[in-house]
Amino acid sequence: MISSLSIAGTALAAASASFVASVVIVASQKWHGKHSLDHDVSGVQKFHTVAVPRVGGIAVITGITFTLLLLTLTDPFLAAASGIRDAFKLLLAASPIFVAGTVEDLTKKVSVRARLGASIFSALLASWLLGATIVSLDIWGFDTLLTIAPVAIVVTAFVVAGGTNAINIIDGFHGIAASTVIIILSAMGFLAWIQGDMFVTQLAVIGAAAAFGFLLVNYPTGRIFVGDGGAYLLGFWVSEVAVLLLIRNPSINAWQLLAICAYPVIEVLFSIYRRRIIRKSDPGHPDCLHLHTLIYRRLVCRLLRPNPSKPWIRNATVVCFVGTWIAVMAVASLLLGSTIVGAVAVVLAQIGLYLVVYARLVRGRWRAIQISGVDLSIIANGGRNE
Repeated sequence: MISSLSIAGTALAAASASFVASVVIVASQKWHGKHSLDHDVSGVQKFHTVAVPRVGGIAVITGITFTLLLLTLTDPFLAAASGIRDAFKLLLAASPIFVAGTVEDLTKKVSVRARLGASIFSALLASWLLGATIVSLDIWGFDTLLTIAPVAIVVTAFVVAGGTNAINIIDGFHGIAASTVIIILSAMGFLAWIQGDMFVTQLAVIGAAAAFGFLLVNYPTGRIFVGDGGAYLLGFWVSEVAVLLLIRNPSINAWQLLAICAYPVIEVLFSIYRRRIIRKSDPGHPDCLHLHTLIYRRLVCRLLRPNPSKPWIRNATVVCFVGTWIAVMAVASLLLGSTIVGAVAVVLAQIGLYLVVYARLVRGRWRAIQISGVDLSIIANGGRNE
């Protein structure tokens, strides 16, 4: 069983290293800002008004790497017992998607397909290096197919790549990506701790703490962004923790893990549906129609007046809605998800809630839609303006 002291020490190391790295990046931006600053403040998904470093992923990976090295050097027995060598393998597997995302942050020249390919390659690396291949999803009939190794590897790559991109999809306002990852990893880390799975617990703690250290600088004023590199890294880490938790602990059902991770998964699936089926456009083409964007424009902008002395206040408020949703559902997943019926119920409740909230926010945005030049009428009422 893992001691509270070892968990606290691991968390403190990861959070401290990530925090210090974030501060250094912000303080030194005049030297690297030509490449690292996000100068595009007019894009459809942009809600900041000044250029900000978008290489927070470097801080996150610094926190993870520093902690793994520290555990190896200071307590080799604990490191051996908790599988730190395998944690380094996971970090190695994360390298392709982290590099692809970071290069995109610096150059804006890495295509969506290239980044998707990198996420799939990272998933395949994890399957090879760690044996992190899904063999059961608690779906009758489908689990039989997963006994065929090539099918299991393909399904795992699809699941991990989807989860990796899901965190990047929801990364639109200060604190959303990091807080989502912290909540999800905390819930999965708790499940691993209950099972006595030291390795997965350490992975969850390290990932959550590294995200927290970054969050301390990112939120609420947005001095640094996690960027594509950081969002992909955190998404990959969450996805692999879920996969490892599932394959190492047969008593945990896949639906409970889906219930914990449901919000970003629903967001990415609905985004694909909205772009491809409804709007007949490229699923990889960015738009301003994510739920967190609607919350900002429909709720936050109505509740809070612009504050010239605190221009970030509206941006930072969005996470209060999204984070609360994710936290409540994570708790519900822990309490009710130990059975497949309970976990499926939590998943369906989140899907229903998402659709109801989205439809309500869309119907109330006709004027804002016309101003932004985006026609959403086909989504809400078949083309009839209210």
